[in-house]
Amino acid sequence: MENIIKIIENLDAVIWGIPMMILLFGTHVFLTFRTGLIQRKLFTGIRLSVTRDGDAPGDVSQFQALTTALASTIGTGNIVGVGTAIFLGGPGAVFWCWLTGIFGIATKYGESLIAVKYRVRTPDGKMQGGAMYALERGLNMKWLGMLFAFFAAVASLGIGCGTQINAIAEVMETNITFVSIPRIAVGVVGGVLTAVVILGGIASIARVCEKLVPFMAFFYVAGCIAILWINRDFLLPAVGAILRTAFVPEAVAGGLVGRGILAAAQAGMARGLFSNESGLGSAPLVASAAQTRNPVRQALVSSTGTFWDTVVVCLMTGLVLVSTVMKHDGIMDAIENGGEMTTAAFGQIPVLGPVILTVGIITFAYSTILGWSYYGERCAQYLWGPKTVLAYKLVFVAVVVIGPVVDLNLLWTIADILNALMAIPNLVAVLLLSGVIAAETRRYINDLDAVDRTEIPLVRR
Repeated sequence: MENIIKIIENLDAVIWGIPMMILLFGTHVFLTFRTGLIQRKLFTGIRLSVTRDGDAPGDVSQFQALTTALASTIGTGNIVGVGTAIFLGGPGAVFWCWLTGIFGIATKYGESLIAVKYRVRTPDGKMQGGAMYALERGLNMKWLGMLFAFFAAVASLGIGCGTQINAIAEVMETNITFVSIPRIAVGVVGGVLTAVVILGGIASIARVCEKLVPFMAFFYVAGCIAILWINRDFLLPAVGAILRTAFVPEAVAGGLVGRGILAAAQAGMARGLFSNESGLGSAPLVASAAQTRNPVRQALVSSTGTFWDTVVVCLMTGLVLVSTVMKHDGIMDAIENGGEMTTAAFGQIPVLGPVILTVGIITFAYSTILGWSYYGERCAQYLWGPKTVLAYKLVFVAVVVIGPVVDLNLLWTIADILNALMAIPNLVAVLLLSGVIAAETRRYINDLDAVDRTEIPLVRR
């Protein structure tokens, strides 16, 4: 088993090497300029996200599509993942994670735009879209679309399921000390709660996410603000440490070590993608189901997900963790992973700190499970037809049940690998269809109320 783990870790290091970082970040920068700096339309996207487009074709509202996507992206990557990035790459990893989010807004915009443009309608009247349809219909590369769908379906069991329920079990075991809760019990209860929601389809998932996401985000951000106030004397030094160690190796107060630009960039970008999923191709799977008059309108809404996830939540988490370590000299001597770093930070809030962390991780992780179940379901249907959807859901629930008893470090590593395997075909679609993205942007960006009259084709699967 140790040899298998070593092989997986080596594979992860190779996949997330310099070529992958160049492909990912290069796509972010390229699309930023190809779309005319679409980040400048961020507040327009935020406004549209709470505007109903009920007369337009689609299965869920724009806000429901956004909150379902946010449910899958605002997860343990924002809490445990940021801590893991700092633990592996030093404080500078926060900078690269944040920068990936800033430029990643353009990639999230582009991948969501082509997902809506090339979406199809199934015989039961439901919308279906994503990178597989963009590759098939836009580029005549169905084989690559099938690879994306396969990787996404498998990844949904890891990144969207196994790691999330494992994190729930871990935080409950660490923070709920007055009663011993068996890990398998967490899996069984989580499996039941997941089955109740996902068996109802996208409408059921969207209704839950629409209510859960705003609550959990506000609750967690409030906790971060409280800790930043407690650490206020170390806030500016923390910002300085993050900026310096993003480029040069340096020892930081409290026991943190900046490991240089390569380690910081690798850890920050990998966790940034895990967190905001820009370039991964996941969020467009639900964006294609949104009620929207034209592709640009929904693409703007979807792009705000990266802003909320990384530019706001991940940055706040990073500042909380780095300022906490700098405030408590020697604290790193007793910390063995990113999760323990997060636990120590929230422990500064008397009584409520562990409660905020526990509730935050449970709600973040559970919502991620719901969102990713839909992603996997769509990809399973694309590959094997609608009759396999129920079987996929049952497998997904089974993974929720057994997830708490699987090694967490191994799950994170496998999730990183699957992220990359999903991202590559999706980025191929985005780059090769960048001309379409630019043309659609020019067509609708100054008239967002314009209706796209293009017929949505019917497929027999």
